[in-house]
Amino acid sequence: MIDSRDGRVGEVMGHVGGYVQLRPPGGGREWDCPADALSPAPPSEVLRARVRELNRGRRLP
Repeated sequence: MIDSRDGRVGEVMGHVGGYVQLRPPGGGREWDCPADALSPAPPSEVLRARVRELNRGRRLP
């Protein structure tokens, strides 16, 4: 899903009340998003987010 407030792509991990908990596709810290601010993520956006997370984890110190 895409958090339309800031464009982040996240996997739905759960929901409480009117909020949905999202986590980046490659893992990381969850964040809360109002359910009405979500939209489906096209496959290209999901792939781009996964590659970004993989690259972030492989950077040299």
